[in-house]
Amino acid sequence: MNQSSSNPWLGVKSVEVLFILLPPFFAFLSILLFKDYFVSNNNVSAIWWIILVVGIDVAHVYSTLFRTYFDKQSFNKNRELFIYTPLICLLSGILLYAIQPLVFWRLLAYLAVFHFMRQQYGFMRLYSRNEPKHTWIAKLDTLIIYAAVLYPILFWHTQADREFSWFVEGDFLIVYAPKIATALGYIYFILVSLWTGLTVYSFVAQGIWNTPKFLIITGTLISWYTGIVAFNGDLIFTCLNVVAHGIPYMALVWIYGYKQGMNQSLNKPNFFKLLFKPMGILVFISILIAFAYIEEGIWDAMVWGEHKQFFPTFHVLPLLNNPILLNLIVPLLSLPQITHYVLDAFIWKLKKPASMPELIK
Repeated sequence: MNQSSSNPWLGVKSVEVLFILLPPFFAFLSILLFKDYFVSNNNVSAIWWIILVVGIDVAHVYSTLFRTYFDKQSFNKNRELFIYTPLICLLSGILLYAIQPLVFWRLLAYLAVFHFMRQQYGFMRLYSRNEPKHTWIAKLDTLIIYAAVLYPILFWHTQADREFSWFVEGDFLIVYAPKIATALGYIYFILVSLWTGLTVYSFVAQGIWNTPKFLIITGTLISWYTGIVAFNGDLIFTCLNVVAHGIPYMALVWIYGYKQGMNQSLNKPNFFKLLFKPMGILVFISILIAFAYIEEGIWDAMVWGEHKQFFPTFHVLPLLNNPILLNLIVPLLSLPQITHYVLDAFIWKLKKPASMPELIK
């Protein structure tokens, strides 16, 4: 199967290139070009926090709403899943936080890692949906996309000198084992070499080439290795991690909405159709940022109290110190994020190998 006989694109090529495929490369090149700045400014400043965490990371969580609760057809089809998932997540979060706050944050961190890894696998599968699943190329693609995330995470777990955390300090179980880290590194580079060699051979000898799939895998390799292994700074890690994950996800949701709006048989509301047209992209992003701003405003006022300058209105709310109240408010404020992690495992399942999920063709 060569490129001429199979179109891997999802249907809005310009949006895919700019907002799904290029973000990790843009972040990586920015760090290389301004290396001195990123290395010397190790911590995430308030400005970077509002841009990366609120504007991208938290905002992308709310894009799931347009694929679930704001999508009438999807909600009716998956009513029980969409209703019971947040209830179960909330009760589980309250229970885990009651056991110990660190237990809650630790399990949430590992759930997040799994979600991040599965998202990259999901993108790779979307862009290889027209290719045979049981070839050596397909198997190695799967292996390398998982290795691209797992090796840096395992490196992090076997090194005691990483100057950043996922959510809170101590959320990962660190076991200092440099020999294991070295062995894992050899395995990782062997896998990368095999994948690179097979990709080149497939192109030269067989004419097989899938541009978006190649960029997804390469971008994942570069962003995760650079953010965790090559550098040891919170700003670099956050920049690569958030940009490579959040922006592509928002773009995928927008493409899905755009495709639905094009389907006249679905009879979507006019506002929905406007939102998912090129002229509506800024409105779409603004809605997501507004949700993120409100959530983070409540977080800052009631839990963290670290960025009052960005959320003056919200600080009429009390800063909580009561462990019982925190046991309720922390899982509640985390609920959009946890629900996003869980539902994302279901809503992008491929129904037909030759199509995007459900209505996207």
